[in-house]
Amino acid sequence: MRAIRLHEYGAPDRLVLDDLPDLTPGPGQVRIAVEAAGVHLVDTTLRRGDPGPLSLPRPELPTIPGREVAGVVDDLGDGVERAWLGRRVVAHLGPVPGGYAEQAVTAVDGQLFVVPEQVPSADAVAAVGTGRTALGVLELEPPSADDVVLVPSAAGGMGWLLVQAARAHGATVVAAARGEERTARLAELGADLVVDYGRAGWDDRVREETGGVTLVYDGVGGAVGRCALELLRPGGRLVLFGYSSGAPTRFDTGDVVRLGITAGWSLGPRMNALPGGIPGLARRALDRVAAGSWRPLVTPYPLGDAARAHADLEQRRALGKVVLRTG
Repeated sequence: MRAIRLHEYGAPDRLVLDDLPDLTPGPGQVRIAVEAAGVHLVDTTLRRGDPGPLSLPRPELPTIPGREVAGVVDDLGDGVERAWLGRRVVAHLGPVPGGYAEQAVTAVDGQLFVVPEQVPSADAVAAVGTGRTALGVLELEPPSADDVVLVPSAAGGMGWLLVQAARAHGATVVAAARGEERTARLAELGADLVVDYGRAGWDDRVREETGGVTLVYDGVGGAVGRCALELLRPGGRLVLFGYSSGAPTRFDTGDVVRLGITAGWSLGPRMNALPGGIPGLARRALDRVAAGSWRPLVTPYPLGDAARAHADLEQRRALGKVVLRTG
């Protein structure tokens, strides 16, 4: 099989396409002929040897990055029902990487889901990773028709889904992104206001046109997150789930008291405590995509272009969920 391997930590060009022996599933496992593999921002930090915001351990080298795959089951390990053979599936591989390859193995009793016929493999990958996190954020802090919701990085994989969800709840939605290409794509989602946070005064425009916001879904952090924080009205909620800028949104209890807001982190134990835990979120996110209520935005790359995919993701040139295709 062909696979992308990281032999040494560093720049995107450290990702190399290698020819490796085919995989053999162990007891209770299936082998997936991978059609699409998800690329996550966390993958780029691990490639550099940086634990990143989730404090993940550095992988042992050489390693095949990636934890989200979709494709067809083409081999079974001992103890696996033959009904799995030939099924289209999507899986989150968990703490063990191996997604950037033409084959992947995973346990049947883990996060392995049958993909509905109408769902493309790339969209299934977006659902099982990015989608499950977006849904967890929404279930922990749902928007209402009375909310004015600000979504920074709305042209990213998660932001794209959060905007759709907020619109479906009847909220007034402010979608923010950096650059003309990204803001132009946001027009497709019907947001009430689209702003370019790469332009000076973007926050003043939001304040003038909305009078302030009541709910911020902040996965950007840094200066953008701080501006979003200051846009909250009294009683507003700041929901934190990441910091793609490289730095978290800085605030303290004095800010919370001064603005009269609440703020909280939505990943980790809080999501695990939701019904069905993380696997339940993945299943429900996939159901949303299958029902057509969520339309993921996907940017595909050939498997051999993994280095370019990483570079584009880091430089904010890629839109939505980045996916590697094997075909």
